[in-house]
Amino acid sequence: MTTPITAPALDVPPATRPRRKGRRRPTLTVYTGLVLAWLMLPIAVMILFGFNDTGSKVNFTWQGFTLTWYRHLFAIPNLTAALVHSLTIAVLVAVVATLLGTPIGLALGRYRFRGRGSVDLLMFAAIAAPEIALGAALLSLFIVMDVPRGYWTVVIAHVAFCIPYVAITVRARMAGHDASLEEAARDLGAGPWTAFRLVTLPMLLPGVASGALLCFALSIDDYVITSFNAGRTVTFPLWVYSASRTGVPPQVNVMGTLIFVGGLLIAGGNVLFSRRRAV
Repeated sequence: MTTPITAPALDVPPATRPRRKGRRRPTLTVYTGLVLAWLMLPIAVMILFGFNDTGSKVNFTWQGFTLTWYRHLFAIPNLTAALVHSLTIAVLVAVVATLLGTPIGLALGRYRFRGRGSVDLLMFAAIAAPEIALGAALLSLFIVMDVPRGYWTVVIAHVAFCIPYVAITVRARMAGHDASLEEAARDLGAGPWTAFRLVTLPMLLPGVASGALLCFALSIDDYVITSFNAGRTVTFPLWVYSASRTGVPPQVNVMGTLIFVGGLLIAGGNVLFSRRRAV
């Protein structure tokens, strides 16, 4: 009598249950939507009242839709001059602060040197310090040095408080920097400047661009530091504040809308550029 041979039983793992998708939380969704709506409400009001068909300087009551203020955007010479001052100052500050702050961020992120902790602390202290303290300190410096306040003192003041933002942004970008790529370029015969220009700088470019855009945004809407050091130079925020006592013309809303849309386009272009480089 032969005994049938049976195959050994195989340990079959129990069927795994499919992972359940996270449950939707309507409370969190509603909360996020309310916060976003609260943040966007002032901007929406500014955009809306740029189309207000008002016949006076008081632009607080909706009276109808019109495109007149877009056609007569530069009808107020003082306002136009103030906007030009703000834009040119912001561009100069972004360029100078980026050129000065990028090497600092590069050094903080790459090297270990004596005094590195003090420099790091100084960068964060400049960011955390109230603007009124920075403005008063720069004003005292200009008075002691007998420097007449005006356009260039505003540029110097804005560069002084924007440099730390560039340095911290570039330093954060350096945290993900692969030093072996630069070493490989050096092994292949590239000099220090060539390796930096072709390897290191392209990797740091998103951080550098973000720092420059941050400087531009901080400079163009600054009021406190500018009011201390502007002298007779009037920028867009200073003009708007002085005009608010008698009535803000609709052109202010139009200019604010154009600045906001321009900022969105530049920021979106930077994001798309960074994604394309990552791919």
